[in-house]
Amino acid sequence: MFRMSLFKSALMLTVLLLIQTVVSVSSAQTLVQTIKQVKPAVVGVGSYLSTRRPPSQYLGTGFVVGDGYHVITNHHVVDKSRKNKEQLGIFYRVKKQVKFRKVRILAKDKMHDLALLRIEGTKLPVMKIESSRTASEGEEIAFTGFPIGAVLGLYPVTHRGIVSALSPVVIPAPSSSTLSVKMIKRLRNPYWVYQLDATAYPGNSGSPMYSVKTGRVLGVINKVFVKETKESVIQKPSGITYAIPSKYIIKLLKDNKIRY
Repeated sequence: MFRMSLFKSALMLTVLLLIQTVVSVSSAQTLVQTIKQVKPAVVGVGSYLSTRRPPSQYLGTGFVVGDGYHVITNHHVVDKSRKNKEQLGIFYRVKKQVKFRKVRILAKDKMHDLALLRIEGTKLPVMKIESSRTASEGEEIAFTGFPIGAVLGLYPVTHRGIVSALSPVVIPAPSSSTLSVKMIKRLRNPYWVYQLDATAYPGNSGSPMYSVKTGRVLGVINKVFVKETKESVIQKPSGITYAIPSKYIIKLLKDNKIRY
């Protein structure tokens, strides 16, 4: 009787573990599903001037958040002087047609290299932002954007990798003679960013970094800002990418009373 009871208990435990495994697998998306979910919300950020050839100029990547009328991108992507008639905007694809929407810069966070844009017209599909946790070292992530602009057309490209480390934006200089004013200021108030083992390119600036399993935004790809402080130590970081944590996106949205 005891052996039979023990056998039944073991069998029930095995069944429960199998059910738990099936539920866990089914609740996590595959990357194929996640990319399909994410792509409609990823946009190109650039400018348009009818008298220019070509009239469109791509500056980086962005993604739609909140109520569908707002876009997150890097500050350095939009922080460029423009001619009087040059219009800042986003480019996105509807089936085979590329469309342009005017935007205005609603808010900037220069310290964390973020910018919040307001879109004209109807709302667009959005990406959800992860607010309950930060990404862990070793976690599988992906980012989608336009690594070489629109040279081959407006087709989002996805790169996959892991979070390889959490890293401060400032690394101490080898000697006092190599310290700059910028480096000293950042040493006083450093913040942490994600270091990834996937390669990003200039056009990827502003791309969403998201969980492979859920598609929720964990950070914003940023290379230029971090490169300014680390290039003196790591001479050729071409295989290393950095991302600004999503908590700074959330703060920017909260400061501007936008639901995320």
